[in-house]
Amino acid sequence: MDARQLAPHIPGLRRYARALTGNAWAADDLVQDTLERACSKWRLWVAGSDLRAWLFAIMHNLFASQVRRAPPPHAAVSLDELPPEQQGGVDPGRDHGVRLDLQRCLLQLPEEQRAVLLLVTLEDLSYAEVAKVLGIPLGTVMSRLSRARARLQELLDGAAASGALAGTSAGTLAGSAAPRPGLRRLK
Repeated sequence: MDARQLAPHIPGLRRYARALTGNAWAADDLVQDTLERACSKWRLWVAGSDLRAWLFAIMHNLFASQVRRAPPPHAAVSLDELPPEQQGGVDPGRDHGVRLDLQRCLLQLPEEQRAVLLLVTLEDLSYAEVAKVLGIPLGTVMSRLSRARARLQELLDGAAASGALAGTSAGTLAGSAAPRPGLRRLK
């Protein structure tokens, strides 16, 4: 095993873990668990095959196992109730309303749709690579991606509408909301 082969993949693993978990601490733990598993199972990786896909498959399987083992939550906590450092390190110099809306909407997607959407859009994996990582047929990848994009658009449109309602009166609302550009197909 050569740790230099793993190092270039760590930023991508961190992005994916952060998007999956929605929590910086849990994401770091997931990346650590993934790297530990990869090191302990190094002999199972076939030299010459796609190391990146293998690492993402390990991460996905670890995350799915953690979700299955997790006790049911006692009470849901809104991101608004969390301190800023747990909301993703908010930089006061930027408008984070859109980012927080996107994060909230992503976390509302079913886990299998969120995983496909993140691997295709965030990690720029091909549909075939995503199918290999998740161990599902190519057609299932395309179907989940389509449903995830449609649902995400619905959720974002709903978040924009509720944000517009919260800041205006009913009389001034008509015609004040700027149209949102639709999600673009990346692949």
